[in-house]
Amino acid sequence: MSEGVLKLWFESALLPGGWARRVRITGREGLIRSVEPEVDPGEGDERHAIGIPGLPNLHSHAFQRAIAGLTERRGPSEDSFWTWRELMYRFVERIDPDQLQAVTTLAFAEMLEAGFTRVGEFHYLHQDKSGVPFADPGELAGRVAAAAAETGIALTLLPAFYAHGGFGGAEPSTRQRRFVTDLERFARIVESGRKAVRALAAGNVGVAPHSLRAVMPEELPAVVALAAGGPIHIHVAEQVREVEECVAWCGRPPIECLFQAATVDERWCLVHATHATRAELERIAVAGAVVGLCPITEASLGDGVFPALEFQGRGGRLGIGTDSNVLLDAGEELRTLEYSQRLVRRVRNVLAGESGHSTGRSLFDAALAGGTQALDAAGAGEPVGLAPGAPLDLVSLDAAHPALMERREDEILDSWIFAAGRAAIDCVWRAGSKVVSGGRHHQREAILARYRRAIRALH
Repeated sequence: MSEGVLKLWFESALLPGGWARRVRITGREGLIRSVEPEVDPGEGDERHAIGIPGLPNLHSHAFQRAIAGLTERRGPSEDSFWTWRELMYRFVERIDPDQLQAVTTLAFAEMLEAGFTRVGEFHYLHQDKSGVPFADPGELAGRVAAAAAETGIALTLLPAFYAHGGFGGAEPSTRQRRFVTDLERFARIVESGRKAVRALAAGNVGVAPHSLRAVMPEELPAVVALAAGGPIHIHVAEQVREVEECVAWCGRPPIECLFQAATVDERWCLVHATHATRAELERIAVAGAVVGLCPITEASLGDGVFPALEFQGRGGRLGIGTDSNVLLDAGEELRTLEYSQRLVRRVRNVLAGESGHSTGRSLFDAALAGGTQALDAAGAGEPVGLAPGAPLDLVSLDAAHPALMERREDEILDSWIFAAGRAAIDCVWRAGSKVVSGGRHHQREAILARYRRAIRALH
């Protein structure tokens, strides 16, 4: 967290009420203290062209960054999420705590470079390589927290409860042994995670019942209680096979099963929900829960396309995540979300909302609000975005980038998301500390050196 007073001046900045010109943002102790539009830059102001809020990344498995690009070879049968999962499991069997921390640190640094300032780490790697618990139940959660501390990213730690290998309490496989725990030990993992996160600026902890494949409905209340009012995330209805297996087991699809087993409300984030029915979309929207979409990963795994327009029409809340971290780019996640809708419907600007609205602005606003809610990054009534009292989490865009030249207001977001991507990101501040300059994390070289050693050992 930064010390003293920070003064930033922008030619243009996206405030909660819309775009403003000639904006001075003053920060202290990691928070925005004042926002003054239509002012001239003062002596000591750090000057930039374009300022926008940092985005929340509501769903990440950071360790999977290390296998990005290594699963793109066709197997002997039809490839799917399930064949990809087997390849991921092989990697999980080999990674040790130091290597996990090195990979996670690079992933978090790259997230900041990509425009994300908070991450929800859906953390399900709990045991050592042989499946034996560590003496400290939160050993690996502590490594995730250490990666957040080094990079400066805000962390919502989401320890995942994983008890079974399939619907109906099926026995877990040998390759799932690093994930599997019982409720008693999981409670100790959550408590140890809270201790690890306590020292972080704006860090918090929730829980993640992994999925209805890994958690029986009757186990959900005990897992949810451990959230202690914090966020609750769950994978649900990502794959057609998952839906079919759930129906075969209990006669209901997984989202319907979830609503029967738990009181789903604003604290919940339903990750993927790709194959939600219309009735299920309505229930999610009415509950006020967030659907966590990970468009790049969902495309990479061949999951399918979430019915975002139908959900939007019901007032549903969306956020974005990076999931397997195959590619880290906040703008690309939003672009992939919109383009997937265009391909299905064969029309343009699907998620823009009303006539004349900017698609980029609509996507950005939804991701900011939905991600903030899902990660419990602001309390009820607390400000979100570039407003007094909010964390000073801010991204500056390079107005000299060819895609942003002579762009104004919402044209900036449209051009960043659909024409520029992360190459247009210049600086990033997290809790008032500048952690990225010229598109590069300040500790990138040291972080990359440790990552390189880890990868050499793993391959």
